[in-house]
Amino acid sequence: MPKQVRVVASLLAVCLLSLGSALAADKVKGKGVITLRSGNTLTVETDEDATVTVMVTPDTKVQHPVGLGARKKQVGQEVLIPGLKLKYEGTGDQNQVTAETITFDRDDLSLAKVIQAGLNPTAQQQAQNMQTYETNRQATEAELAAHRQEIEASKQRIAANEQGIQQVAQATQKRFAELTDWVVKGQATVHFEIGDATISPEHQKEIAALAQDALKYKGYVIEVKGFADSTGRAADNQQLSKDRAQAVVAYLLQECQVPVKNIVAPGAMSETHPVASNETTSGRAENRRVELRILVNKGVAGDSGN
Repeated sequence: MPKQVRVVASLLAVCLLSLGSALAADKVKGKGVITLRSGNTLTVETDEDATVTVMVTPDTKVQHPVGLGARKKQVGQEVLIPGLKLKYEGTGDQNQVTAETITFDRDDLSLAKVIQAGLNPTAQQQAQNMQTYETNRQATEAELAAHRQEIEASKQRIAANEQGIQQVAQATQKRFAELTDWVVKGQATVHFEIGDATISPEHQKEIAALAQDALKYKGYVIEVKGFADSTGRAADNQQLSKDRAQAVVAYLLQECQVPVKNIVAPGAMSETHPVASNETTSGRAENRRVELRILVNKGVAGDSGN
């Protein structure tokens, strides 16, 4: 064989090997919950209780379904926050994936934002303590010591809260939202003032009592649905019913310590399914509500005897 032909054959073989390696790059897909984000690196706890590092690049498409069809809307990568349940596809292996597409549900994003909001009050208190400390730097040693203790206590509360949020995010993947065969074990209704999503002290007690009652059952979830009366625009009523449902979810998370895995993502039902006539003042008051139900899967309920 002539030398020139051998050289061309060798180059062709190298090209084919390189092409084969590129084509052999593993396609990987999975789903789970973001437990930590550092820059463009996501730590994801998968549904198989494994931890995967998901790399986000400028070319990664972040999207969510729109309507009932197969359409998807692309959004910014800033929505990728701890607590968000997602699906990813890309290249890599079981430990690290470079994402090509990331898909999430808007209700799961709303719930992740509720989780993140749990840090705000403590963070604001910490900022206030630091400002107080700076203002009173010239105070007596006893006063300075008292301020230091308060600041340290606030730091410890923030650390404990962050740890709790991470645990909630990791547990989100185990929710029972996809189970369909349920037994109702308890329910409550929370009513609201016109155009408001504030929970009254009386209804806070009802929510706390229902959360306490749910602890009697294995494998329970608390279903939350928000409603509005027919007054005003339909779009406003849709948002108002969602705000009411999320307010109840936030109270369950922050005040009743109900894990996210035991809460079905809040449903915004707007002015649908009224329980009374919207033609009367009393009827509209009945329709401005959030319904909570304790649900236990029939198989679990049968095993536990409850």
